Amino acid sequence: QVRLVESGGGSVQPGGSLILSCAASEGSRCIGWFRQAPGKEREGVAAMYTGGGVAYYDESVRGRFTISQDNAEDRVYLLMTTLKPEDTGMYYCAAAEETRSCGPLPRYYNYWGQGTQVTVSS
Repeated sequence: QVRLVESGGGSVQPGGSLILSCAASEGSRCIGWFRQAPGKEREGVAAMYTGGGVAYYDESVRGRFTISQDNAEDRVYLLMTTLKPEDTGMYYCAAAEETRSCGPLPRYYNYWGQGTQVTVSS
């Protein structure tokens, strides 16, 4: 059982930045960030292998978001810059037990955090 706890969400104006943190217990091969806006399906944002290396960025965030990890603290971060209103949503981190699952599809992830809200509005 992998436990995940997100933090760092909040409200920010367009063009601003936020950093999300996901504290993950051991046992996963991949950590992904997902988001879900009201009335929309959950979508993949970025993912990385816990052994190192970025697996995926959604085209809508490429160049603006950066996924990284701190192995000493068992945390995966999502630095979000140049935020847009369309980035608004509940952000979740998720863990996959297999490296081949490391991508944008929620159904391949085994464990989920409770989510943290990100609101981008003027």
